[in-house]
Amino acid sequence: MKRREFITLIGGAAAWPLAARAQQPMPVVGYLSPGSQESDVLRLTPFRKGLSETGYIEGRDVAIEYRWADDLSERLPTLAAELVRRRVSVIVAAGTPPALSAKGATATIPIIFVTAADPVLVGLVASLSRPDANITGVASLAVELGPKQLELLHELVPAATTIALLVNPTTPTNAETLTRELRTAARTFGLQLHVLNASTKRDFDTAFAALERLRAGALVIGTDPFFNSQSQQLAALAARHAVPTIYPFHEYAQAGGLMSYGTSFTAPYRQVGIYAGRILKGERPADLPVQQLTKIELIINLKTAKALGLTVPPTLLARASEVIE
Repeated sequence: MKRREFITLIGGAAAWPLAARAQQPMPVVGYLSPGSQESDVLRLTPFRKGLSETGYIEGRDVAIEYRWADDLSERLPTLAAELVRRRVSVIVAAGTPPALSAKGATATIPIIFVTAADPVLVGLVASLSRPDANITGVASLAVELGPKQLELLHELVPAATTIALLVNPTTPTNAETLTRELRTAARTFGLQLHVLNASTKRDFDTAFAALERLRAGALVIGTDPFFNSQSQQLAALAARHAVPTIYPFHEYAQAGGLMSYGTSFTAPYRQVGIYAGRILKGERPADLPVQQLTKIELIINLKTAKALGLTVPPTLLARASEVIE
């Protein structure tokens, strides 16, 4: 064999693995959400950031198949089944209902969830440290903080003896747990608690209209993925009806809400993106423990307080992690 032919053969053999890798199909991540593309903008930014930190850029190294329920939770099982038929590499579930729908649709495709509920209690995983074979994720402290949120609201508006709680009945675990916890806390403070339901945008107007009829002097917004996607609308309705309101995540206060006590509903998505990248590289969900966000912040929007004619006690301001002026 001539030397030039030999070098050509060696060069071709060396180039073959690179060409083969270039021809390999791009991995696909399925994204399952109860909201819409518009409402999930805040979530997608940290999610894509987490993916990029593991070397995956959307459109370059990974494709993302989006499935939006458009606030119709009954569509989630069908959308989850579509992602399974699409044979995506991993499913990201934005909330408890999507996670349960994804888990019901597949026992083999890896699932990464975000939830504000106890993932063991709602049946997503058997253990936080050793999750089930194909599912893991990130959990935020949220429902557990309801009694403290009521206490803070009572401290800010002590004259309000009737308080309303807004929950989404289509996420029964969150709604029932929060209602039970807040009823107990309300009795401790000598308050009357009324529970209002909302599962669609149309329900918001009905719920806020009921506040005047019930003579509720303040409102607690419950933890729910649908509510989170409508943070600006809920803050605007609370301002329009001039009702002092406390929210479960700091994004609400940043959107104009009076006060929030809790974590961030967008922060978990960076970790979800990182987990998605690690799974695409070959790690198993069962080996990735469920992460828990435990950083709790009290955010007070002084501009909104002034608009409501409220004076925030200095003792409350001193405990705030952030004051928006």
